[in-house]
Amino acid sequence: MDNLRIDGDRLWQSLMDLAQIGATAKGGVCRLALTDVDREGRDLFVRWAEEAGCTVKVDAVGNIFARRPGRNPDLAPVMVGSHLDSQPTGGKFDGAYGVLAALEIVRSLNDLGFETERPVEIVAWTNEEGSRFPPAMMGSGAFAGEFRLEKVLATKTVDGPTVGEELKRIGYAGPEPLGGRPVYAYFEAHIEQGPILEAEERPVGVVEAIQGIRWYDVTITGMEAHAGPTPMEVRKDALLAAAKMVEAVNATALAHPPHGRGTVGEFRIMPGSRNVIPGSVEMSIDIRHPDADALAAMDGELRSALERICDAAGIDGRIEQIWYSPPTPFDAGCVAAVRRAAERVGEPFMPITSGAGHDAKYMAQVCPAAMVFIPCKDGISHNEIEDATPEDVATGCAVLLHAVVEKALETT
Repeated sequence: MDNLRIDGDRLWQSLMDLAQIGATAKGGVCRLALTDVDREGRDLFVRWAEEAGCTVKVDAVGNIFARRPGRNPDLAPVMVGSHLDSQPTGGKFDGAYGVLAALEIVRSLNDLGFETERPVEIVAWTNEEGSRFPPAMMGSGAFAGEFRLEKVLATKTVDGPTVGEELKRIGYAGPEPLGGRPVYAYFEAHIEQGPILEAEERPVGVVEAIQGIRWYDVTITGMEAHAGPTPMEVRKDALLAAAKMVEAVNATALAHPPHGRGTVGEFRIMPGSRNVIPGSVEMSIDIRHPDADALAAMDGELRSALERICDAAGIDGRIEQIWYSPPTPFDAGCVAAVRRAAERVGEPFMPITSGAGHDAKYMAQVCPAAMVFIPCKDGISHNEIEDATPEDVATGCAVLLHAVVEKALETT
C-alpha cells in the first residue's frame, strides 16, 4: 500500500467544475435537492463515474451507487461518498467534496492498476441538506430504514411538488429497491464546518462520533389587533413571546457548555402587516449536544420555557419535535483505520466530534462507519464564502484512500 496516492490537481479541478453547476455570484453554489441544477450535478457525476469504469445504479429515492468491482464480487462493498445537494446559499465543498473524493479514489486505483478484494462503491445520497424537503439526510435515512419510502415520496416542499414527483421529473426515480444492500464498511470525507481543526493547525480530523440533534416546530398564538389604538398592557403579541423564546433557546444552549448548541433558523409572522399586532408566529428550533442526557435536559428546559413565556403573556404555545437524531459513536475499527491512514499519509491529525449531522450517522446504524474531516477557512460553512485549500482537500482524500483500501482488502 506504500505506492497509494491520489491526484490532488484532478480532484481540485473536478470540484471546481462541479461548482459551476448552480454557481452563485458570491462564489458558492445553490443546488437544492431535486431541482434542475441538482439533476445537472447528478448527470455530471454519473458521467464521470461511468468513465471511471463504474457500474451505476439508482434506487427508489434517487440515491446513486457507482461500483468499482473487486476480485471477489460476492463480498460486500466498502461504500464511500456523501451528497451533491446544497443549501440555498451553500459552498463548493459541503457534500460535494465527499462524493468527488470517493470518485478520485476510484480514479487513482484505476491509474495504479490496484485491485481490491471487495468492490468499492461510491454513493451520492439524495437530499442530505433537507433545506427544500425536510428532514435532513433523507436519502441515507431512507436507506437505513429510518424513513418509510411512501412517506419520503409524499414529502412536499413549500413550492408544491412532492419528492416522488420531482424524482420522476428530473429522471432519478430509480428502479433499484430501497435499502437491503449489504455494506461491509462506510467512509465519508467532509469539511469540518467548524473552526477547531484550523485553530489547532491540524489538516485531518479523525471523527469519532456525531452529536445528537433535535428539531422542533413551534407555534405561538396570540391575537391580531390594530397597532395604533391597542394599549401595550392589553396586547397578546405573539411575536413578543416568540422573541423571548429565541432568548430561551440561546440560554438553554449556553447552560450546557461547551458543546450545547441552539438555533432558531426560521420565522413566519402572521398576518405580516406593519400596522397589525402579530397574531401568530411559527418558528423552528434546532438544538444539539453529543451527550444524550444533556440533550434530553435541553429538551425539557425548552418546553418549560415555552410554557412559562406563554402563560405569562396569556397566549397559547405548542412545540412539536419533528426529528431526533441521537448521538452516534462511530465504529472503533473504522475509526482506527482512519487513524492509521492519517499516520501513513504523515500529516498532523486529531480526534474530533462532528457538530453537524451527516449521512454517516444513518450508515452507522447499518454497518461499521467513520469519517474524515478537513479544515474549512474560518470554520465557515452553509455559506457562499465557504472555502478549503487544495492542499487540505488532497490530504483528506489521501487519508480516505488508505482507510478505504485497508477495509477493501479484508476478506473476512
